[in-house]
Amino acid sequence: MRHLIYAAGIAGAALLPATAAKAQGASWGCQVLLCAASQNPSWHGVEYCVPPMTKLIAAMSKPGFSWPICNEATAGAPGREEYADCPEGTKIGYSQYGRDGNRTAPDRCVKTLNTCQTHLGLNGPAHQAVVILNRRARDGENSCIKQTSSQRPRRADPWYFDIPNDQGVKQRHWFNLNL
Repeated sequence: MRHLIYAAGIAGAALLPATAAKAQGASWGCQVLLCAASQNPSWHGVEYCVPPMTKLIAAMSKPGFSWPICNEATAGAPGREEYADCPEGTKIGYSQYGRDGNRTAPDRCVKTLNTCQTHLGLNGPAHQAVVILNRRARDGENSCIKQTSSQRPRRADPWYFDIPNDQGVKQRHWFNLNL
């Protein structure tokens, strides 16, 4: 089958009785893919989807778990991004570092501010800004550069499948595995 013809009506088709009847004969991996991609309502609101997704959640806690794959859709295993993007003007930061200096989870949004005062002065015919630098920075003291951070927002739907459409362009479908 073509990529999305089978996984086609993923968002809406899982809701249709005829599609649900066809999907019941699908492999477990394809059932999971169809249900995970259902958006309005999510898989939680689709009666057909509750059993395969509950089975998935239970299987994930067992040793040797391997994600069920839907080969017909060429989507592979899902990805996971726990955190949402940081707001504009901030960058990803880390609240902790491991013993060896490695960073832990990217759980902060950091904004860097230059707090040096700018004084305007006249230098010849053109006005120029003169920046007074305060670079006596020992252990962060009296530095012009200050950083503020905030908790990085978590995604309500941290799991995703990248499913190719009929032109082969992957489209991301977010979902969660909360019961």
